[in-house]
Order: sequence, then structure tokens, then C-alpha cells
Amino acid sequence: MKASRMAAAIALAVLPGLVWTQEGAPKRPADPPTQPTSYAKVDITEPFNVTLERMRAARPVIQKRQQDLLAQRYDLSNRPAPGVTMFRGKPVQEGVRVKLPRGVTWQGLAALSPDDIRNRDLFPAGFLPLPHPNHPEGGMLFPQFHIDEIIRQEARDLNRFDLAFDLPDHVLPEFPAPIFLTTHPELGDVSKGKLITIDNFYDTFNGILNPKQIEGLRLLLTPFAQQQFNQTEDRRSIKPSRGVTCFDCHANGHTNASTHLAGDIRPQELRHRIDTPSLRGVNVQRLFGSQRALKTVEDFTEFEQRAAYFDGDPVIATKKGVNILERGSQVHFMGEFQALLDFPPAPKLNVYGKLDAKKATPQELRGEAVFNGRGQCVSCHAAPYYTDNLMHNLKTERFYKPRVVNGMKAVGDGPIKTFPLRGIKESPPYLHDGRLLTLEDTVEFFNLVLETKLTDAEKSDLVAFLRVL
Repeated sequence: MKASRMAAAIALAVLPGLVWTQEGAPKRPADPPTQPTSYAKVDITEPFNVTLERMRAARPVIQKRQQDLLAQRYDLSNRPAPGVTMFRGKPVQEGVRVKLPRGVTWQGLAALSPDDIRNRDLFPAGFLPLPHPNHPEGGMLFPQFHIDEIIRQEARDLNRFDLAFDLPDHVLPEFPAPIFLTTHPELGDVSKGKLITIDNFYDTFNGILNPKQIEGLRLLLTPFAQQQFNQTEDRRSIKPSRGVTCFDCHANGHTNASTHLAGDIRPQELRHRIDTPSLRGVNVQRLFGSQRALKTVEDFTEFEQRAAYFDGDPVIATKKGVNILERGSQVHFMGEFQALLDFPPAPKLNVYGKLDAKKATPQELRGEAVFNGRGQCVSCHAAPYYTDNLMHNLKTERFYKPRVVNGMKAVGDGPIKTFPLRGIKESPPYLHDGRLLTLEDTVEFFNLVLETKLTDAEKSDLVAFLRVL
């Protein structure tokens, strides 16, 4: 009897808001109807230690639910493509990983109309929008390898007590990523195999960058308060945190596939998961943010710290310690450094960004022909950088009925920025939310959505071409 009462008391402590029924069992009262709000709660009344224990206790269940979803959608095995690696040697994963509905083939699916696929519920689950590991909660999540390296270098802890990153390391970008500068092509990878942090940036870049660029890099590596990492009781780190840096997601000016939720959509269930895009090649881009269409890298830099860091909520940002960057100097310096980040070398491309026939294999040349022809890829991804600097709406909602998946409402994607394909094999996973794990998945997705009806041989050739961009 005493043990049962103690368990009930623990339940009450961990789950505030429960009431007792006549039988003595806890029961949550029915919530009164409420109007949706665009604002996060500012006045946190639950003690931090109660929040910590409640969310830490729920973590295994939440993570298992996400892993079960991933296992249902994908083949997550480690199957590298023979002889295909990223710049520093990490194997590139091969093969279609999205699972098909039972009894369906890719060619058979592509032969159906969007209406048929929608009405028969045959759209592969792995092509649906991917939810955040805990969509109702959201927030920045970093791969463990990045967390461990930041702890080692800076003694700054990016672990969350409520969640961990969900995708396996072998489907993520190389870490640490190499850094290439438009101003120093002769130097190759200037990172020298290190993760650049506030502890080592000066010795690495002094004499290579000018003073403005060095200051811009310093700011990109300086931690500032963020929604989940700050000093308030409304944080998701066990200890008060110094915050995060721009390069905690855009590691070495590239990406480590850290994830977040877009800050510009409400209600919460409609917010899109974000797979951190690479900053390589921002000097040739004219839109920034997967859907926000910000017009300059300076706009993007300022927006990230003032809004995206705090889920687009300036009220909560004030409480947690928003860092107001000075546009005329700090933002300018940060933008100037980002504009130096170059794509990795592509030795098989000529000065026009197209394949050099003397260096390319027959399969790669066939893939380029598919890219520029039946595949329709060139309609959005034109050489030399393989982007049109526009946004396009693929209207994926043609293929499935709206549904709620792990707290996320899948209703379509809307207009998405055309990201450059230069160096694309270095930046898995793919699409704006990381739902496509391999280039083969990406080819199958666009073959279905664009209704191009490519043959298996054409798909294979197209992947070979993408790997050399």
C-alpha cells in the first residue's frame, strides 16, 4: 500500500496538473477549449528540477517513438558505395533507403497518377515531411560527435536533457568538414582537419584573412543565448548555458546536419523541420533560408540570431538574452567571411561547370544528358553552380492526404529554395528537412514528383553524375 501511494506521489511530482479520482488513481482534467496563440509562455511557474525530471523521464519513450518511425520509413543500415567518398574520406552511402508500400515497385509507382497514389495511399512514408524528434517541443539538436568535440575544446555542453539527435552518423556529412576559401584556392582545405572553434580560429586564419573577416569569423564562433541553451529556467540544458554559435550548426562553414524547426510558421504542428544547409557558395546565391527568401546573407545572419534562435518569438528572446548584432559592422563582418566559403573541388568539371568529356566516365556523361534532358533537373539546377536562385513549389500534397505524424501535421511543403548542387555528395541528408538519406532516394523522389518516368539505368546514370558535381 505504501509503495503504491509513493508511486502515485511521484507521478504527481513528475506530471503536474493531475487530480485524484474517487478510486485513488491520478487523472488529468479535461483542458478547457482554448484559442491558438502565436506566443510562447514567458512566465514559467513549474520549478526547473520538476521540468528536468519530467522531461528526462519522458525522453526514452519519445526517442523510441522517433526511432520506430525512422525504421518504418527507411533502411538505416550502413552500406557505403564502393570507392565513393567525401573530400576527407568518409564513405558516401548508396542505394534507395526509402521503403515502399507492400507489393509496390518504383517503376509501378511512377506509372500511376498523383491522384491514384493519393487515393490509394501509396506515397512512400519516407517521402512525407520528416517530423522533429519531438515536434511539439522542437528546438536545436546537434549530432553527438559535434557535442563531444565542443565539450573537449570549449567545455561547453550542447547536450539536451530531453532529447538526442535521431539520424545515424553514417548518413550525415563528414566531420569535421573541410573549409575551402574563394580567396585561397591554392591552400585547399584550410581547416587542416580540425573543427574550427573560438579556441583555435585565430591561429588557423591569422595571415589568411583580413581583420574584418577574422572578426566576422570570431562572431560566428561566439556562443550567444538561444531558446534551448540559455541561463533561464526555461532551457533544455541541465546547467545554465552560454548558448550556441552559428557554426554549431554550420560546422566549419558547411553543415553537420543539426536540426531545428522553422520559426516562421504557426501553429506548432505545421512548423517544418530544418536540415541545416551548407554555407558553401553563399557568394553566388541570392536567396537565403529554405523558405524565408531572405535577400542577402547579412539579412540571414541577423535574422538567425534575432529570430530563428528563439523560434521567431521576440518576446521570449528578450527574456533569454537575445544578442542584437550591429548591422553596419558586426553583421557586415560576419557576412563577409561567409561569402568566402567555397564549394569543394570538382576536378571533372570544366570552367563552365559542365563535365569535361576527357575526364568523365561514359556513365557520368550519360547522367549529365539525363540531368539536362528527360530528368528535367536543369529546369531549376543550371550550371555552373546548379541553382536558379529561385523558389519552387513541388506541390507534394498532390500525392497524399493530410495527416498527423508524431505531432507534426503533414499538409505539403510550399515554396522551397533551389539549393546549389555543387558538392552535393558532401551534404547528406537531402531536401530541406533531411527526409531523403541518399542521392538515390533523391532521384526517386523527384522522378515521382516531377513525373519524369526515368528508367532504372537513367536513374543510376544520374546518381553517378551528381556524385562528381
